[in-house]
Amino acid sequence: MRIDGITAIVTGGSSGIGLATAELLAARGANVAIIARDPERLEAAREAVACARRAESQHVLAISCDVSDYEAVSEMVRRVESELGPVDLLMACAGFCTPMRFTELPIEEFQAHIDTNLLGVTYPARAVAPGMMARGRGHIAMVSSMGGFVGVYGYSAYSPAKFGVMGLAEVLRSELKPYGIGVTVLCPPNVDTPGYAREVSIEPAETAKINGGAKTVSPAEMAKRFVAAVERNKYLVVPGLTNAILYRLKGVLPELFFAVFDGDIASVGKQGKAVADES
Repeated sequence: MRIDGITAIVTGGSSGIGLATAELLAARGANVAIIARDPERLEAAREAVACARRAESQHVLAISCDVSDYEAVSEMVRRVESELGPVDLLMACAGFCTPMRFTELPIEEFQAHIDTNLLGVTYPARAVAPGMMARGRGHIAMVSSMGGFVGVYGYSAYSPAKFGVMGLAEVLRSELKPYGIGVTVLCPPNVDTPGYAREVSIEPAETAKINGGAKTVSPAEMAKRFVAAVERNKYLVVPGLTNAILYRLKGVLPELFFAVFDGDIASVGKQGKAVADES
């Protein structure tokens, strides 16, 4: 897909991968609508995206919207198309994670994770897809996670929602291809964002052990990979050699894959027991 001159919607556009993606799209010549809930953060993000524009003639629109509310999403898309023109590209980046053990996570968090991480991708895609199908062009890109194909200890609400995004992406890839619409799904590793800093502060020791071997990457780096995949009409993006190996290892040798993770979890238990014995 050619980015110059298109109209793009970026959800989760006020921070992290979403903001970095919106800035990059603006730098490539797109008209960009950034979507998030917090009006103050949105305004700061709008200014950043406007500064990144290739030309002053490009439009940058910021809309406060809850992506887990389909009526609000539909109205948001109507406004974008009214002010910027038909939507050529959706970059669905909204998401969050509260890492806790299954029996310790407050029950309302399960619904919240599904609402934002799965329905918050499904609803914008559903709102833009009919128009793209009628025009015979467009691209829908969504952020899943390494936790979208690996059920990580402590991701009892996050992984199920992100697994759902992977399933949605596969369905849309098949259904929309005949209409000339591309689909991309990004599975980033740990990204250096305020949201991830919050996760680290509350995650169980077992989750920290599993994540400890993975380096964090910058939102800008992920945005480059994300946008490049859209430009090349690439479906699946799994950044990093280690993550690519894990992705394939689980599919080919699941027993070995689970043994590696089980070993990490068991080592935390042994460390905790040793500390308790010493005290």
